[in-house]
Amino acid sequence: MYDVWMLTDGESRPVANSFLRLLGGTMDKLIRQIVLVVATSAVMPLGTNYAAAQQKVLKFVPQADLRILDPITTTAYITRNHGYMVYDTLFAMNDKFEVKPQMVERFELSKDKLTYTFTLRAGLKFHDGVPVHSADCIASIQRWAKRDTLGQKLAEVTESWTAIDDKTFRLKLKKPFPPTLDALGKPSVNIPFIMPERIAKTDAFKNIEDPVGSGPFKFVKEEWQPGHKAVYVKNTDYVPRAEPPSWASGGKVVKVNRIEWIYIPDSGTAAAALNAGEVDWWERPLPDLIPMLARNKEIKVTIPDPLGSVGLLRFNFLQPPFNNEKMRQALLYALDQSDYVLAITGDPKGGHPCYSYFTCDTPLSSEVGAEPLKGKRNFEKAKQLIRESGYKGEKIVIIDATDLYTIHAQSLLTLDLLKKLGLNVELQANDWGTLLTRRTSKEPVEKGGWSIFHTTMVGADMVSPGVNPWVRGNGEKAMPGWPTDPKTEEARETWFNASDTATSKAATEAEQRRAFEFVPYIPTGQFAIPVAYRSNISGVISAPAILMWNVEKR
Repeated sequence: MYDVWMLTDGESRPVANSFLRLLGGTMDKLIRQIVLVVATSAVMPLGTNYAAAQQKVLKFVPQADLRILDPITTTAYITRNHGYMVYDTLFAMNDKFEVKPQMVERFELSKDKLTYTFTLRAGLKFHDGVPVHSADCIASIQRWAKRDTLGQKLAEVTESWTAIDDKTFRLKLKKPFPPTLDALGKPSVNIPFIMPERIAKTDAFKNIEDPVGSGPFKFVKEEWQPGHKAVYVKNTDYVPRAEPPSWASGGKVVKVNRIEWIYIPDSGTAAAALNAGEVDWWERPLPDLIPMLARNKEIKVTIPDPLGSVGLLRFNFLQPPFNNEKMRQALLYALDQSDYVLAITGDPKGGHPCYSYFTCDTPLSSEVGAEPLKGKRNFEKAKQLIRESGYKGEKIVIIDATDLYTIHAQSLLTLDLLKKLGLNVELQANDWGTLLTRRTSKEPVEKGGWSIFHTTMVGADMVSPGVNPWVRGNGEKAMPGWPTDPKTEEARETWFNASDTATSKAATEAEQRRAFEFVPYIPTGQFAIPVAYRSNISGVISAPAILMWNVEKR
């Protein structure tokens, strides 16, 4: 028997058989086909997938194009957000900065604080239907620990990982490491997402190509169109925790069937699409467009991340001229954070200077050593340092991402600043995906390399020496820029060994004092980044990352 389909309130449904009885109750195949077409053609185009029409589809405009699927090899937030869709974690942090079990059902810590025993929750399965086992978790953590700044430290103090059975595994430490659960429950980059062992065995410096996880959404790789669209569907096999969601912890209940990430690099086009209801959610609206969006009663503009974000200017330590410390120090005396905050937010109240290498308004923030950046701008001092560095007019290349206003605004200011200092500088435009690839190049600028790039980090990624990846001085293992500084690493080690709050604070200040001498990067300010979404969207979680479970579309 043929079903007749009609639309009601945006959803398709079969019309009751009584509708057919009104047409006489007996129709041959041809008549039934005609009724089907007549009943639906006015409300659905021919060729419509009626099952898909019944689904709730959320259309999201991300901050950048999704180019890299591996959340371990990059710190790009677009890939981190993708990771939260596809993967799950052993532990997760809530909005009170408490680390809670996520994939783990229970754990035990031995009295000597050297042995953790973890037991997984029941019902965990990867998207290919294979159960999650202890071996998957161990391989995933070991791969993550080769790239993440806190994971590297955990690896240093790890004696062994052992699978006891399919659901239970053990971590044996060489010495007590209090941040162990903080590491396994990191809320932002790099996050120790759990992958199948066969995938987690991939070299940590090579991107994975098979995005199979056990998280609340499945990535539809055959519909992935880099430069345009990424598609996720609800993982119907996912078993959420019973607790309410809080940041990345708690129950990950998916309330839509399908999510489409639609990359729209032109902000005007994205704004028009949101205004018209063609998309539901825009991750990073341009500040100039926010007043217009806020006037639309069908749109909500909110600040989702309570800590905000921190801007930074990163140098290439392998190539001249910023392999010279005095060149890096020179910019400290010339850069004005107030200019950068205003350029990024478009509103003096949208942020504030932050003369700290660790997120302002958090316990370890400090202005120790910050006088060169905080004091009155001194171009003469900057030019003196440039002369003392022996700068000989080498070309400086700033690689820019024109599709991310937070990056582009900073890049333009730095271009102008370097020109005022009399430096030979060139701005090279890219999109964010291309910049992420280019910043991994260690070649000189004549061969496609770079001298400076800008990025932003959520405040949660910069709160301490243990998690801030950009302040490290561990050379080839460091973030792009690859600074080598044993004094920085020594200060970081002191922080890890701190036994109380006062010692921890002193160690952090020692590392910051060294940072303002060595200058691994320059903080450019702290600011809030708003999001905008349609008023029929609810359940958006306030967190340092974009999290799409709990989100409902009416």
